[in-house]
Amino acid sequence: MIAVRLQPKASRAGIDGIGLDAEGRGFLRVRVTEPPEGGKANRALVKLLAKATHLPPRDLAIVSGQKDRNKIIAVDGDRTTINHLKSWLGAFHE
Repeated sequence: MIAVRLQPKASRAGIDGIGLDAEGRGFLRVRVTEPPEGGKANRALVKLLAKATHLPPRDLAIVSGQKDRNKIIAVDGDRTTINHLKSWLGAFHE
């Protein structure tokens, strides 16, 4: 599971690193240019994360926060996929 804070309708799309919420829990900061109407921003989020992590979009699913900027993304994959994702997320701490 990956916690994400999404900013729709941004001037440019991208991943801005790791942030902390008020309780000290980490989340990935992501911006997309699409508006939140009709699920466009959610689809753009999945597409952007899939491209950035080199995972197929079918392996990523929004399981919480469909209509909220705070989302939980489930990642489906084997041990190799999970290790790859941990390594990718770890790069934001350096």
